[in-house]
Amino acid sequence: MDSQRIEAGRVIDAPADAIFAVIIDPALHRIIDGSAMVQGAKTHDLITGVGQTFISTMHRMGRDYEMINHVVEFEPSRCLAWAPAPGDLDTAGGKAENIGVPAGYRWGYELESLGVRRTKVTEYFDCGPGGNSWITNDGGAWIQGSQTIATSMERTLELLDAYVIGQAIG
Repeated sequence: MDSQRIEAGRVIDAPADAIFAVIIDPALHRIIDGSAMVQGAKTHDLITGVGQTFISTMHRMGRDYEMINHVVEFEPSRCLAWAPAPGDLDTAGGKAENIGVPAGYRWGYELESLGVRRTKVTEYFDCGPGGNSWITNDGGAWIQGSQTIATSMERTLELLDAYVIGQAIG
């Protein structure tokens, strides 16, 4: 089965390294998250390479949980991707052996420098070769009941843009 990828892109008037500095900081994911699912980070170290993990505290449709995110792609100022894994018994389907085991999908960012102060940022969700039952055929999977993944990513990129520009001005 082919992998299904949903993505959103935006050109941000900032250098790629300034944008990358935000996305490699798990503590800032809550601020730029357009889905309103990321509540915080239990891991406060910056992401520096493949093989690293970071833990996010999450909330979705009335339920709090944790995700252990395994960094699977990392290239400074170009890309970052992680494979989420259940971080608690409830999220792991009640099976302790599933805790920390990636669920088969990944989230990521790709950055393409368009000059000194412009970067195209693409956020994507790749459900992986096994698919996920909550992905619909039209790519309109839902996040918080009715908000789609694509809509959430568009909002994330708006928030990322505002945050990076605010940091440059502030």
